[in-house]
Amino acid sequence: MTELDIAEVVQRAGVPASTLRFYEEKGLIAASGRRGLRRQYDPAVLERLALIAMGRTAGFSLDEIARMFAPDGQPRIDRQVLAAKAEELDHTIRELGVLRDSLRHAAACPAPSHMECPTFRRLLKATASATAAAPRKRAPRSPRER
Repeated sequence: MTELDIAEVVQRAGVPASTLRFYEEKGLIAASGRRGLRRQYDPAVLERLALIAMGRTAGFSLDEIARMFAPDGQPRIDRQVLAAKAEELDHTIRELGVLRDSLRHAAACPAPSHMECPTFRRLLKATASATAAAPRKRAPRSPRER
């Protein structure tokens, strides 16, 4: 198989070179060597980058994604972890649906003030209750972790 130059991986995977280098630092990918000063990668890195992107889109941290690969680099994804993340996403989708409906109602509500609208106040109260009951989210990730 022909190795891919870092520029080709950047172009084909749609990620900046800095991300590739960062993923190397985190142990998520590995360059197979160098040609001059330029990193070279096995073509399989493209599939691995796609799995990393899918994991990030699903909301997994880079550390969680790293645990999804066996020491030999092959995917080793725990189905229970995937099911738990799917449940978490379902919950988020429901919350976002309520928020969307609240915004649509507020945009079209004929009440002189949103605070005078019983429907809006009910939605506001439900949102406040859900926020108070929700587990605390982690601190925002630094740009380097994204």
